[in-house]
Amino acid sequence: MRLHVVNHPLVSHKLTVLRDENTDSPTFRRLTDELVTLLAYEATREVRVDPMDITTPVGPTTGVYLAQPKPMVVPILRAGLGMLDGMMRLLPTAEVGFLGMVRNEETLEASTYAERLPEDLSGRQCYVLDPMLATGGTLAAAIRFLTDRGADDITAICLLVAPEGVANLEKGLEGLDVPVTVVTAAQDEKLNEKGYIVPGLGDAGDRLYGVAH
Repeated sequence: MRLHVVNHPLVSHKLTVLRDENTDSPTFRRLTDELVTLLAYEATREVRVDPMDITTPVGPTTGVYLAQPKPMVVPILRAGLGMLDGMMRLLPTAEVGFLGMVRNEETLEASTYAERLPEDLSGRQCYVLDPMLATGGTLAAAIRFLTDRGADDITAICLLVAPEGVANLEKGLEGLDVPVTVVTAAQDEKLNEKGYIVPGLGDAGDRLYGVAH
């Protein structure tokens, strides 16, 4: 597994505003959208392309287009939905699947409660959207789910990661013969006793959509 922390002043600026407890939900959603597009630019450096001959108004040339099968973008519900528009702005021809996963707050184990994905993902590059890599269980389960269906290259885009989450993800993917990359805006200090990233930015889902009662 490869971890790529994007070092860019605009990424750092937007992340700082996201972290601020005074940032309201509309602003948080907009900045998440913008930040994901910046992270997606880095995450798609290895997206597969094929050559394509075209003619410009001046003459012929050879360019590239996205290879088949098209990449699959997979937001993890619910918070991952807040990252989808920012990703699709950069990769509009990709296909989208959905994966609903929930973390048991006592055991911190992840389980799947919903999915909308092709049964066969053979040869697919998949881009998983999950704001926080905290304990690592949810993302490891999601990646295993996709590779079990044939995905052969996985890139996860996370706003933040914790060192414990990175270590647990590597452990959870032991023996998996598929390249996995995690692209993030920052690696934070630690997890607290409740499994939240410190200093983090709080509960991404609640800050995106408000607290569900």
